[in-house]
Parts: sequence; C-alpha cells; structure tokens
Amino acid sequence: MESTNEFVSKVKNAQAKQEKNKAHYGKGTPSQKLSTKQHTNNP
Repeated sequence: MESTNEFVSKVKNAQAKQEKNKAHYGKGTPSQKLSTKQHTNNP
C-alpha cells in the first residue's frame, strides 16, 4: 500500500507542476509564446 500511496502522491505533484506551468506560460496556450519567439528569430 505504501508504494501505491507514493505513486499517487508523485502523480498529484506532477499534475500540480503542470498546472503551474500552464498558468505561468499563458494559461494552457504555450504555442502562442513559441510562435512569437519563432517570428522574432526568423526575420
């Protein structure tokens, strides 16, 4: 049971990190920032 609980906690931590990254990088739309970077790099 301990290994299962550890796995669940790891998954929850990973999901929390992903949600933070989405909120930080444009609320689930990182492609927009990537596109702007590509446009600035390509004259």
